[in-house]
Order: sequence, then structure tokens, then C-alpha cells
Amino acid sequence: MIADVVRAEGAPGPTLVLDQGGLPRGALALRGELTALRRWLEETGRGRIHKIALVGRSPVASYDVDYRFVQCLPEPDGFDFRAGCGHSLLAAVVASGRRGPVRVRAVTTGDPVLCLPRPDGSYTVRLERAVPTAALLPTGRPVQRLCGLPVSLVRYGNPYVFVAARDLGLSSRDALFGAGAEVLARLLAVRAAAARLLGLPAGGALPKVAAVGASLPGRLTARAATVAGWHPGLALTGGLCLAAAREVPGTVPWLLSEGPHRRPWAAGDRERPLRLDTPSGPMLVSAAGSGRRLAHVAVHGKRARVLERSLPLPWRIHVTA
Repeated sequence: MIADVVRAEGAPGPTLVLDQGGLPRGALALRGELTALRRWLEETGRGRIHKIALVGRSPVASYDVDYRFVQCLPEPDGFDFRAGCGHSLLAAVVASGRRGPVRVRAVTTGDPVLCLPRPDGSYTVRLERAVPTAALLPTGRPVQRLCGLPVSLVRYGNPYVFVAARDLGLSSRDALFGAGAEVLARLLAVRAAAARLLGLPAGGALPKVAAVGASLPGRLTARAATVAGWHPGLALTGGLCLAAAREVPGTVPWLLSEGPHRRPWAAGDRERPLRLDTPSGPMLVSAAGSGRRLAHVAVHGKRARVLERSLPLPWRIHVTA
């Protein structure tokens, strides 16, 4: 078994990209194999790899590739098979070497994703799930209280919990980006409470959580937490979900982004851009739709590069197993 190591800009670490055609059916259920693989990564100085992507030709005619994601949790034998990761999806597309637009079926989340290469070498990553904006609220409520804070639970790709930075006592971008362990602990407590509300494991990777602040018109400030601490920037899925949440009346991002003055899309509206300020730099996202229906959401200008090509792995499973 061989793999590529690819890092997308803005990701907490690299992704190990495997060809799923080289694995037997049900191989991912064998956690012992994945645990042994993680141990080998640690022993060979690759312990920073906490994301695994499987990619292969899709059997569905409308897609080019299938993509499946595994998140390594802090426990040595801990894995989450429910989450999606946009940075790892882009890493898988770059590792595949495909040219031109690539239509990806994100098997883990069931989402259709289009990766569009740009002339400057970057990509636009577009999640093309068309839904009414009201359907993005898993509890049916735009705002509710968790751990004493008003929050919004929104599901577009990964489910996210959005908390207003001001409700955490953070009144500026510098205060948000400089927040330490105390604020992180509050966000993780909110995340755990949201997981219980959604029927998800409290120690898993979902839902994600991010603090959001108001900024200039057409801009928001965001900082997210990961399973291991503060995210260095904002997950690609976080940018997608935040752009979607901004279009749902009553949510925290909607209220922070001139909510009462925002209008629904008119027929034929173009993508509505949003610039996000994150600790690692700006992120440009956009959303498009009609009326109160979301058509797609995109993140623009994303890059990834191959760090290691054709890395031989000590995988003990054989395709005849």
C-alpha cells in the first residue's frame, strides 16, 4: 500500500491520501490496522498527520471521484468516520493529478463538491447541495441557549455551532485571535452540549464550533476550535457553513452580518461574496441561491501541495483478506 502526503494551505496539518482501490471491503472497520498505521506515522516523524483521505474512481456516472474521510482523534485508537474535511478533499483532488474541473462525491457526508482549478494554480471548492435555508437548522431554531450562551446550530456539510465573540467577552478581532485556554474551554463545552443535543458522541469531531465577530460590511471575523485545540485558521468546511449560515434569518452569523437589512436573493442573483478574517489570513467565500433557497456555497483561492509522493505504508491488510 502506498500513499501521498498533501497539505492544503490553512489546514492544521497534512492529509494522508490513500487509493481506496487498494483496500479490501470493510478495511476501515479494522481500527487495529489504523491504530498501527498511526503508530508508524509517529515513529517515522509524521505524527502531525491526523487526517486520512481515501480517493478512487466513482462508480456514479455524474462524479469523477469518490472521497471518504477519517479524522484521527486525540486518543491513539480514536477515529471519527462521520465528519467531512474540505482541506482533505482538496488534498485528495490534488493528489489524484486530475486536470480540469473535478466532481467529487463526498461519501462520508453525502455531499456533491466541485473543485475548479484557477489559472493561478488555486482552486474554488464549491459545495453544490441545493436546499431551503430553513433546512440548514438541525433543531429548527436559528438561535438557542447552550451553556448560558446564545448559539446557532447550522448544518451545511459539517454541522457547526456558531457563537458570537462578543458573548464570550471578546470585543475586537485582536481579542478573539488572542483568546487563550479559558475561551477555548468554553467553546469546547458548548460543542459537547451541542453534540449531546444532536445525538452525536461528545468526544467525537462533530459538531465543529467557531466564534464569530462583526467586522466591516461584507466581512466577518472567525476563529474555530478543533479536536486538539485552536484551529490555526478556519476549516474549509467552516467557511462553507458560515457562508450558508449568514443566509439563514435569525442565526448568529446573519445577525452579525447586517441581518435585519439583508434581503432574500432575487431570481438570477449572482453569488453573494463574504470575506472572512481568520488567524491565518483572509478567506473568501460566497453563497448563491434564489429566494430563501440556497443553491451552492464556495470557498475561493484555496491551494494544496504534495509533500511526499508514493510513500510506502506498513499496511498489513491484503486485498485478498
